[in-house]
This record gives sequence, C-alpha cells and structure tokens, in this order.
Amino acid sequence: MCALEFTDLVKVLSKINDPRAKTIVDSLTTSLQRMIDIGLPYLSMDRESSTLSGGEAQRLKLVRYMGSALTGMTYIFDEPSTGMHPRDVYRMTRLLQNLRDRGNTVLVVEHDRDVISIADEIIDVGPLAGKNGGEILFQGSYEALLISGTRTGEAMKHIEKLKDMPRKPSAFLPIRNANVHNLKNVSADIPLNVLTVVTGVAGSGKSSLIRDVFAKEYEDRVVLVDQSPVTATGRSTPATFLGFFDDIRKVMAKENDVNAGLFSFNSKGACPICSGRGQIVTELVFMDPVTTVCEACEGNRYSKEAMSYQYKGKNIVEILDMSAGDAYDFFKDNKKIRKTLGAMLEVGLPYLSLGQPLSTLSGGERQRVKLAKDLDKQGNIYVLDEPTTGLHASDVKKIMELLDSLVERGNTVIVIEHNLDVMKRADWIIDVGPDGGTAGGQIVFAGTPKDMIEHSDTITAEYLRKSL
Repeated sequence: MCALEFTDLVKVLSKINDPRAKTIVDSLTTSLQRMIDIGLPYLSMDRESSTLSGGEAQRLKLVRYMGSALTGMTYIFDEPSTGMHPRDVYRMTRLLQNLRDRGNTVLVVEHDRDVISIADEIIDVGPLAGKNGGEILFQGSYEALLISGTRTGEAMKHIEKLKDMPRKPSAFLPIRNANVHNLKNVSADIPLNVLTVVTGVAGSGKSSLIRDVFAKEYEDRVVLVDQSPVTATGRSTPATFLGFFDDIRKVMAKENDVNAGLFSFNSKGACPICSGRGQIVTELVFMDPVTTVCEACEGNRYSKEAMSYQYKGKNIVEILDMSAGDAYDFFKDNKKIRKTLGAMLEVGLPYLSLGQPLSTLSGGERQRVKLAKDLDKQGNIYVLDEPTTGLHASDVKKIMELLDSLVERGNTVIVIEHNLDVMKRADWIIDVGPDGGTAGGQIVFAGTPKDMIEHSDTITAEYLRKSL
C-alpha cells in the first residue's frame, strides 16, 4: 500500500467496506484527496521527503494546513506557487480561498499573476529592491492595482507576445532510451545554440530528463546552474564566492602598506573574541546552544586594527556592506573587480551586499550568483532550473534578456520552467507529460512555441493559449 501512488491508493481504500474501519478510511481518503487536488497524485507514502522538489515540498506543507478545521487563524504563505505548473497554481488558489472561507486570514507573499488576481486586498512594496525598496506603494483591490501605475500593476497588465523570429538550431544533441525515475524509454533531440524551455506539469520528468540524463551524458560541456546551497560554510559571501574578495584585500593592503591578510576575517584580521564568526555560540549541556552577537566587534567579524585602515574613506566593513551597484561605482579604477560586479548587475543582483552570507540568500538569488560566476564562458550549454523562482514579473524580463544574450554569444541555454512568459520567449519548447508520476515520463511535444499553440493539445499548450 505504501508503494502505491495516491490515486491508486484511494481506489484500494474505497473498496474497504467494513463498518469498523469507516472513520479511518474516510479520514485517510480526505487527506489523500487533498494531495491529489493540489497536484501531487503521483507521490506515494514511501517516498522520502529529501527526494521531493522544492515545489512538491512546498505543496505538502500547504496541504498539511489546508486540512485544518481551525478558524480565526492567520496563515502566512511565502511564494506557495514556487515550482508549480499553471494548472496546479489554479488548484492551489482554490485551496487558499477555502482556507479564507472557513473564517481564517490568509497572507500570501507572491509574484504569480494568477495568485495576485484572486486576492481581496493587495499590498505592493517597492519601488525597487534592497535600499531602494521598503516603501508601501499601493494597497487595495486587484482592479485598482492595474491602474495604480506601480511596477507590479504595469507588469500585471502586460501580456507577453510570442517571439516573432525564433532562432533555428545549428544542430541537435541526442538523448536515447532514457529510463531514469518515471521516464519511459524516452528519446529526444536537444537543439544547440538556441534558447530551449523544457516544461510540463510537476512530476512529469523534466528534471530527470535534463539534469539526470542530459547533463550527465554531456557533463564536459554542461554548466548546471540550480538553486542548491552554494557552499557548505557559513563564511561564504558573494565577494568570496565570485572571487573578487582577494582583489579588494589587495587594494586595501596596497593603499595602507600592510599585509592583505589583515582584511580577511578568516585570517589575521579576525576579531580575537569571536575568531571572525561575528557570533558567540554558548554550548548548553541539555539544551540547544545559545547564539549571541559578538560584543567586541558588534557582529562585523573584524578586529579593531583591521577596521582602522581605509580606502577612499571606507574601511573593510563598510566596503563589504556596500551593494553591488554602489561598489560598481566605488571601484571604477579597478577593471578586474568591476568586471565581476558587472556580472552581478547583469544577473539582476545590484542590491545584494558584498558581505552578505550566502546562506541567507533565496533559491533564486543563489542561482543567479552561480550564473554570474559562469557568465563569460563561451560555447557552453547552460542548464537552468526554474530561474524565475522568486522573481517579480519585471525581473523575469531582465533574466530573459540575459539568457538571450548568452545565446547571442554562442552558447546553448536550456531552461526547466513553468513560467508562461518564459515559454513565449523561447526558440524551442520540449513538453514532458502528459501528467505527473507514472502518468508522465514521455515527450508530448517538441517544436517552436508557435507550433505548440497551433497544433498541440497538452496541458501546457492549453494554458499557453489562454495566456495570449
């Protein structure tokens, strides 16, 4: 029973007609039906949670609360549409409305147009990100948002058109007889030197096809840019990960005629009390350790000596506190540092500070930091897994321009994505389906977006037509 998919398990349970088991069966069936309704019919009870995708894990959490009989509660959902196909987003919006109708308050932090459009009240924060944000720009109904003139309001009104002149693939790389996870002996041809979007409902086998089969088969040419954590240590920052921290330290050392190690919180410049951690961890025998901000350095990790040296009127802590956008102007005399900062601006991270711990970034931000690292390579195949996660509609446009520019430079870009605006900008679409789990695992369409709209009857094609 544990190995059955939820849809099959419900059928088996419905055959149990012993009156003693009625309440147990009813309660089980209700829970399973909720998971089926939110688009997880292909999961089974014995599936390990660690193997779920981000979108699947998010929906399981949703279901856990959706079934609650409590009223008068306040629920806060952070981007519940992450990793969801438009069909599943529609199902989820109904569940959110059910929660509200039971007498609860539902707050949703979200960028998805379908979720925003069903809200009773919308609060728009902005105008931009980082220090240029933080203001309430609008509060009111969806109809009022559309005429508010804010970036969100304008983005909600904008309808992306299909690409007029899709690029023609220069050649194809074959995948033959793939059988990983739910793939059913799949063969596909992946086009080169164009922007390809691989789509399909959640659990259809997109990631299995591209990440587990294609990326491994051609791993010498593939740059995989996903949303997994960037490093294992809590000491990594954009400056260390992208490799320009060494250059900043050299600049500081040269300016002050001291050793560059003084400007590293992992070396001579570390605060002597917390050893450059910025925090003091007190181990308690029978309880969780207590973490407090180091009083000596006030959490900034550096010794007093390191902070006494300056470059252009700023010490090392102030430089690490700068956003990438500000630092780009600050280091205008240093081509090497500017080049890397330029990559951060290009991937849409001008607001990120140079010293922010990478462990505090969202999945979408982590992915863009990785992309910034590999931006200047040529002749590569970039594979991106849902790069629009956590992005505002206006930023989706920027990331698409970036991906287009990668293709113009002679690269191949493959994007695993549910976002309809991304599909419209693609040169080629591969649709995996027809549904999730055992009902998926086949290529149901391959061709241009125009062909898909005119000739395909897949679930994705249906939503793509609606969005035009």
